[in-house]
Amino acid sequence: MTSGEPLLSSSVYLSVPQSSPPSGFSQQFLLECPPREKKSMASWVGSVELQKSSLMFKTSTASSRGCDKSNKSERILHKSMQFNDNLLHQENPRLIYINDPRKTNHKHKFSGNEIQTSKYTLINFLPKNLFIQFHRNSVSFPLLFVLCVTAIKDGYEDWRRHRSDQHENNREALVLHSGKFQIKKWKNILAGEVVKVHADETIPCDMVLLGTSDPSGIAYIQTMNLDGESNLKTRYAKQETSSMVFEEDSISGLIRCEQPNRNIYEFTANMEFNGQRFSLSQSSIILRGCQLKNTEWVVGVVVYAGQETKAMLNNAMSPAKRSRLETLMNRETLWLSVFLFIMCLVVALGMGLWLQRHKDQLDTLPYYRKSYFGEGTSNRKPYKFYGIPLETLISFLSSIIVFQIMIPISLYITMELVRLGQSYFMIGDKYMYDRSSDSRVQCRSLNINEDLGQIRYIFSDKTGTLTENKMEFRRASVHGKNYGSSMLTGNKLQDTNNAEAQAAAHLRRRWKLKPEISVDSELMSLLHKELLGDERNAAHEFFLTLATCNTVIPVRTQSTSPSCMDSDLHKDSEAIDYQGESPDEQALVLAASVYGYTLFERTSRHIVIDVNNEKLRLEVLGLHEFDSVRKRMSVVIRLPDNSVKVLVKGADTSMWSILKKDSAEDDHIRHATQSHLNEYSSEGLRTLVIAARDLTDTELEEWQWLYEDASTSLTDRYTKLHQTATLIECNLRLLGATAIEDKLQEGVPEAIESLQQAGIKVWVLTGDKQETAISIGLSCKLLTSDMQQIIINGTSEEECRNLLSDAKTRYGVKSFSCQSWNLKWKKNSESHYLEIPDDTKLSNLPQWHVGKEEGPMTMPLALIIDGNSLVYILEKELDSELFDLAAACKVVLCCRLAPLQKAGIVDLIKSRTDDMTLAIGDGANDVSMIQMADVGVGICGQEGRQAVMASDFAMGQFQFLKRLLLVHGHWNYQRIGYLVLYNFYRNAVFVLMLFWYILSTAFSTTNALTDWSSVFYSVIYTSVPTIVVGIMDKDLSHKTLLQYPKLYCAGHRQESYNMYLFWITMIDTLWQSLVLFYVPLFAYRDSSIDIWSIGSLWTIAVVILVNMHLAMDIQHWLLLTHVAVWGSIAITYACLVVLDAIPIFPNYGTVFHLAKSHTYWISILLIIVLALLPRFTFKVVHQTFWPSDIQIAREAEILRKRHINYGPKPDQGSS
Repeated sequence: MTSGEPLLSSSVYLSVPQSSPPSGFSQQFLLECPPREKKSMASWVGSVELQKSSLMFKTSTASSRGCDKSNKSERILHKSMQFNDNLLHQENPRLIYINDPRKTNHKHKFSGNEIQTSKYTLINFLPKNLFIQFHRNSVSFPLLFVLCVTAIKDGYEDWRRHRSDQHENNREALVLHSGKFQIKKWKNILAGEVVKVHADETIPCDMVLLGTSDPSGIAYIQTMNLDGESNLKTRYAKQETSSMVFEEDSISGLIRCEQPNRNIYEFTANMEFNGQRFSLSQSSIILRGCQLKNTEWVVGVVVYAGQETKAMLNNAMSPAKRSRLETLMNRETLWLSVFLFIMCLVVALGMGLWLQRHKDQLDTLPYYRKSYFGEGTSNRKPYKFYGIPLETLISFLSSIIVFQIMIPISLYITMELVRLGQSYFMIGDKYMYDRSSDSRVQCRSLNINEDLGQIRYIFSDKTGTLTENKMEFRRASVHGKNYGSSMLTGNKLQDTNNAEAQAAAHLRRRWKLKPEISVDSELMSLLHKELLGDERNAAHEFFLTLATCNTVIPVRTQSTSPSCMDSDLHKDSEAIDYQGESPDEQALVLAASVYGYTLFERTSRHIVIDVNNEKLRLEVLGLHEFDSVRKRMSVVIRLPDNSVKVLVKGADTSMWSILKKDSAEDDHIRHATQSHLNEYSSEGLRTLVIAARDLTDTELEEWQWLYEDASTSLTDRYTKLHQTATLIECNLRLLGATAIEDKLQEGVPEAIESLQQAGIKVWVLTGDKQETAISIGLSCKLLTSDMQQIIINGTSEEECRNLLSDAKTRYGVKSFSCQSWNLKWKKNSESHYLEIPDDTKLSNLPQWHVGKEEGPMTMPLALIIDGNSLVYILEKELDSELFDLAAACKVVLCCRLAPLQKAGIVDLIKSRTDDMTLAIGDGANDVSMIQMADVGVGICGQEGRQAVMASDFAMGQFQFLKRLLLVHGHWNYQRIGYLVLYNFYRNAVFVLMLFWYILSTAFSTTNALTDWSSVFYSVIYTSVPTIVVGIMDKDLSHKTLLQYPKLYCAGHRQESYNMYLFWITMIDTLWQSLVLFYVPLFAYRDSSIDIWSIGSLWTIAVVILVNMHLAMDIQHWLLLTHVAVWGSIAITYACLVVLDAIPIFPNYGTVFHLAKSHTYWISILLIIVLALLPRFTFKVVHQTFWPSDIQIAREAEILRKRHINYGPKPDQGSS
């Protein structure tokens, strides 16, 4: 190393003497990892790049390299946020000497295994918490009480995190030390140590497997704590290291692996061992947080510990979301702050002018004379008079104290309490309870309840969200023949007259499958006929491919219940439950088993299949896993007769080009299969094409050499593997195609139809093929027969540009700015899409592929676009063209999308409109979309709980979204909107009353109200009715809101909260404050009552006034509402009586004196009538001549109830 090179590495040695397996074994490993380098961030279109580095695993003594400690944390943080798949550099590696942590950390301090999820410490809690809160709220500075309450809540939550961290860090694991496995706390485990984990224990850190209790090196893990998926997954220890664990052999090797990163689905490394080099992949590493299942023990070497583990790097909090109404509320709060400043300025200037005018009389005026006058001249005490300028400043500051209630300090807490109450009723809604999963709606974010009432766009996943994600094998095309029309269950299959089918049913008793599915008797007969021929061979290879070309794990258990009537066969019955990462694969393997090809054993090197009660052991030579580029999967197997086959399954778009075309028969089978695929897709079935070929010895040798080189390469491994797969995935013999049904969830079509009627645009973003997505779109009523489909499938930037331009020209779509876009939607929120009027409606669904010349179509538009086109559109600055076209369509369907492309589509709308967006999905691939949207909803489905954990709301079925938005969303928005305006009014009317009083008392900032009255006004006198109405009030019943979905458009028009309502409220507040102040003043103008008496009158009058104001607007009276409103007035009177009964207070006895006077009660009545009369008149006139949709529906609802209650009783005999 030259002097100019930075020191970037450190070392750890391992030297373990031989001992009994597996507690000790002679070994010496060196793990080497090159440093991180800056790379470009992942783009929206899903070009996720994973930066690679190296980890060496060596037996000889190595010199350690230094580390620049000052840059370590920054490099780790930068690396953890980037996924790059570029060339891996092998210079300046990070060295880890296994089982010698002291030397490893001598110069390079790696992260320990202690984790921290808490945000605060005792030292930084107060400043950090205050900084976060001040940064959150635009007017947080006067909100001391709010901040204290929030700080207590945050402190409690973080204390719970500290307690959880302490429990996690003090867990124990077995670590190899001095040739023996000894107990060690998790927080003390270091990179380079060898750890042993037993069955059902949690993995303490990220480890590369060295050996397992299974001699074949296989281990089963459950990753539910990491990604939410409950299915078991296989991990493999290399046979060379696995045998070392059992045989006590010493080994020397070298492992090169990547630096810590967040990608839990990939791990790139290789190992050099005994002169051989082989690859390590994601199947070789077990991650922190996973659980070991169905395996007695595993031994692994720690590569990432603590905060560097993939689980902790992915432990980022979801982005904080803020409701749209709260943002607007802060804008109005700033206006109130301006009003507060103006009032204080008026009082201060008035004070200064008044003092200047009476400066010669200050010695004779109360409060302003320069000295106190006592008995005689010798007892005068100086009075603190600071001069006119300073007195003016003091008056300004005193005014801020008196008027500070103008800023709705308590509103933030009131909103949190109201939202909490709303969430309670949403969770308890019996109509949104899912019995199948025993789950209710979850409200995971309490600060965006009202946003549910303003949603304009819904972005939905398809599989598992609109559909059940419970795959069932329905149809098959084998050798050009269609099967699946005569499906029978096991019992019915036994009763058939077909001898071969009966024999097949007899053999099926050997294995009891979970679950039981139907079969096609004709196809079953074909598989069991004693004949030779192309059709029989094709069927055999077809189901052999289904059973082997997958990553499914068979879990065998003894059956406890008979699978058939024959008790003799029952004793041999064994149950198999297939565990897999993909429901599609599980369905295909289950189908193969039903037809007599039962997968019952799998290791990293071989597969065992029961073919018609005969065991067939297949050697696995290599596996090319499915990826989004090739869109297919292949496995290379060696049969018992030493022949080698390549079995392939994949999407039809990726398979047709690699099929052989040697004969007319091949063309016939291909065309027949294509016809069957079109039929399956039109029925909404998910399809795959199955093909195979034989490998010659020369082809096998060439492929094995390239496969070994590619799989062990750290430089561009995936590209090399793709090239290697292409070598054998060619000239394939077409075997057939499969069709799997993924049924729609209950109530999905009705829910989508109602949401569209509510003015909400529903976009489907899916990874499925285009034909399947269109079919599902039709079945769920997203697409209708009167829509014109615009299909865009581009393969280049220029082609995509031309397709978008042609579509815009054809349908007269014009480019417009965000402002004109928003104005357009506000004017036309009913249709919510650009509809070209025409009376012509076609009976079937027309399609128009852009570029084809046809007559102009004039009907609602549906845009259908694939992920390949979006690669060019979102990356090449064509997104504005896409936005213009998509905005003109009623429905948008995006197919074959990567996860980040889904988020890119959501961002396309968010960045160009002010419309509220909602994303809903059920899988890990939907997380980025859910977090990008304004509101994220997770479905508790078959693909784990990762989407739920990242969501704001979670539910069991898509159909509940209809009620969540149309009912609870509408209620929440209407309640919160009124709550904010009412709080502005309630505080402002109180402050303005004080303002008029100060103007009438020479700008003296004196107060006629006691300090207790000012404090109790917002806390006790008027708070409870506000909260109760915010939680319980309903403008319409849930039945009416569901019956008339268009009522939801009131949220789009912002009818419950807008700038117009704010200014109308402020004008009304101004009038009410004038009435409140001057009526008592005129009523008692000839009396001699003091300021405390008039203040007592103002106190009770303002409380009664604001509660009567609230009562005028309540639309759904309940017993609790009556208690809150009228009880609030009663409590105010009680408090006044108590306070006025205390002799030391200046207002002692005032209420008792006033209550005896008729003027007191008449004044209160006059205040209420005069103050509320303009508001009452305005409401009557407006609702009579310009009623809103809500008002019309409410009146209809009232009339309907009256008809039911008071109408004629139906005849007893009527039906």
